[in-house]
Amino acid sequence: MPALIDTHTHLDGFARRGELPAVLQRAGAAGVGEMIAIGTAPDDWTLYRGLRREHAGTVHYTVGLHPCSVEEGWEQAFAQIEDFWQGGPGTRPDLPRPVAIGEIGLDRFHLPKEAAAAERLFGWQRAAFSAGLQLARQLGVPVVVHSRGAFRECVEMIDASGVDWTKVVFHCFSEGAGEMDALQKRGGFGSFTGIITYKNADAVRAAAKAQGLARLMIETDAPYLAPVPHRGQPNEPAYVRHTAEFCAGLFGAGVDELAAITTATSRRFFGI
Repeated sequence: MPALIDTHTHLDGFARRGELPAVLQRAGAAGVGEMIAIGTAPDDWTLYRGLRREHAGTVHYTVGLHPCSVEEGWEQAFAQIEDFWQGGPGTRPDLPRPVAIGEIGLDRFHLPKEAAAAERLFGWQRAAFSAGLQLARQLGVPVVVHSRGAFRECVEMIDASGVDWTKVVFHCFSEGAGEMDALQKRGGFGSFTGIITYKNADAVRAAAKAQGLARLMIETDAPYLAPVPHRGQPNEPAYVRHTAEFCAGLFGAGVDELAAITTATSRRFFGI
């Protein structure tokens, strides 16, 4: 079977607990040859750059400010992002560069219940997302979007930013076929997690089929959202194989065919 790529995973917890060697070994045994560690805040960006150097050819990484990491004074953290591409204080140009900006976006689900506090925080999220989009446009790099309860607003902000939509992926796509159509018309992508294997995820499966196998990317979002048969357990990159096998059945394709197509699509999108 051609090697799979887990296009969205979080490795920081595994690394800090000393579990990463075993996680990588299990991934390799499951046919997962590469993975993209997704940056969310300054405390994982440098860690992931180090993992990229240590595990070249297996681990790639991104740098971004997750909306749930945005708080007052977010600009200070954001100002560090560009250095990962261009070098600067505390960095060297020879260090491996990220493959995308992300994950960035908007998240209404985790906002405070108090209206004024929620409005203030969401305003910071919008400002940080806008800044991330402008930097991605300036650098000409892909964008990994986190959208939870804010799909329409994310689309509107990307439209307004001038970012090349063919460089945009909405990770953990959990909307329906209508929202996927909005992405398709613009040239954007959706990437699918283990949610697609859940019994109550008919809308997500419809969205995947609307996008089509030729544009499919798959991910774990580990340690979250483990696919069936591991639902409810901690997720890890090896489990993207279960999502691949499920999607092969969904599309009526062989597992080898699906692996080859999703890997090629992921390589083109992220330039790896």
